[in-house]
Amino acid sequence: MSREDARNRHDFTNIIGLFSVVTLLTFQGALSQRVKVEPEVMSYPSQAVNLRCAFTDPGGIQLTQVSWIYEPKEGERLNIAVYHPTFGASYPTSPLKGRVRFTTEPPSLSNPSIQISDVKMTDEGKYICEYATYPSGNEQGVTSLVMLAKPRNSASGVTVIASTVAAGAKPVAVARCESADGRPAAQIAWVTAVNGNATSATTAGADNTVTVSSQYMLVPTAADNGKDISCLVSHRTQGKPESFLMKLAIEYPPQVTIVGYDNNWYMGRTNVALTCQATANPIPTTITWKTMTGQMPDTVQVKENVLTVLKVDEQANTTFVCEVKNRLGTGKDQVTVMVREPSVVPSNAGVVAGAVIGSLLALLLVAALIAVLVTRSRRQQHGYRGNQNPSSYDIKSRIFGGGKKGSKNGTGAGAGGNGADGNNSPIYVYKEGSAHDGLTDKANHHVPLHLGGHGEGGVATAQDILLSGELDEAERRKFDQLEDDEESYDHFGRGGPILQLRPPHDQDRIMGGYLDDDMESQRDGSVISRTAVYV
Repeated sequence: MSREDARNRHDFTNIIGLFSVVTLLTFQGALSQRVKVEPEVMSYPSQAVNLRCAFTDPGGIQLTQVSWIYEPKEGERLNIAVYHPTFGASYPTSPLKGRVRFTTEPPSLSNPSIQISDVKMTDEGKYICEYATYPSGNEQGVTSLVMLAKPRNSASGVTVIASTVAAGAKPVAVARCESADGRPAAQIAWVTAVNGNATSATTAGADNTVTVSSQYMLVPTAADNGKDISCLVSHRTQGKPESFLMKLAIEYPPQVTIVGYDNNWYMGRTNVALTCQATANPIPTTITWKTMTGQMPDTVQVKENVLTVLKVDEQANTTFVCEVKNRLGTGKDQVTVMVREPSVVPSNAGVVAGAVIGSLLALLLVAALIAVLVTRSRRQQHGYRGNQNPSSYDIKSRIFGGGKKGSKNGTGAGAGGNGADGNNSPIYVYKEGSAHDGLTDKANHHVPLHLGGHGEGGVATAQDILLSGELDEAERRKFDQLEDDEESYDHFGRGGPILQLRPPHDQDRIMGGYLDDDMESQRDGSVISRTAVYV
């Protein structure tokens, strides 16, 4: 037989053997489904735990015996309980002897469940319920007993010194987290913004417990100091992960910065300050100000980390140094001051003055506008009272009457009568032969006529009317003004303003209250009539 044929026969044999194993496992899996058990049972130490088992639907299969077998994680299988219908229950020698028993007395093949009392951590493992049957052989179901122990969880930060040289620096543990004496083993995770790695280790403890330890490794820098890092511990006995928040503790020498110099220190400037800002872990022990020349200017005042120049002069034209120390070392920073000549700041007095003047002008303009509006409003009101009857400004009607009141005063009642009301007031006659524009002292004479027996030889004047007692005091004052106006006319002669007196029939309206608001004062002190016509 050639070597190639032998190799082919060997491969065929291996395939047949593999097929047989897969078929057997599949058949056994199908048979084991009839043995019903719980896949997993959990228990704490010192408790009692029940392991249930049942054979469902035996059909034509004969059940001859049932056995419970304990299979620890490390070690050999051990029979811990056996039941035979003829020989009864048996409990072989094992670590569980005396603590294991069938749950029913007497036991039965249909319900061969067992109970383990005073459970120990070492009892954890697989428990197999196995039936001996005919003709199919043995069938079994497996239950895993998981022993629980709540761990003690803790975490702590580790104080380390920052690495001074980044190249070749090795990571160190900056935080630790531990879950001790738990069962099963806990899971530890880290949450942080720093760039590092976690390492974990598991240690067997007493009574089959487990301790899990984890460290977070990092190449520490000063920038990492004070940053948050959290340890999360998860375990089956906990409802949710337990979290431990810590802050990294990285020690480093002082890092110093001077602030406050604005590059605008000019001669005569007062109260300028420099502040020395330092970060360090541990905190600084001393802060020292000095100059490069070794002599501090007389105008300088130092208080803790603040250097104040009370008044800038030539001495401030130097380099100031701030030096800070702590247990790990010294840090410093320096600022060189350049004193400048004072700059001329343009005055804004002209702008302020212009704004004030503009405001005053605006106020004056507003006041003038208000005065104009008030004056116009008053004139409109006066004109409204004087112009209620536009027809009353007809020259002949205003001077000589001709309305209903003319007949009242006697013009419509006859030449020799007293009129409708017997009024003896004078009547001024208008001659139609002369035009209004050509009125003179000869063309039209305003001759007062008296009704009721007076002739031309006894002409009544305005003074006679005022003395008649028929007018009140206010009316007498109005007529005195009219008489003065006539005298003014005689004085100025031709071309002067002529006051045309109202006819007698309008005097009733005057006496009735119209005359009271007929006169108007002028700016030169004179008083004129608002309704009289001046030519």
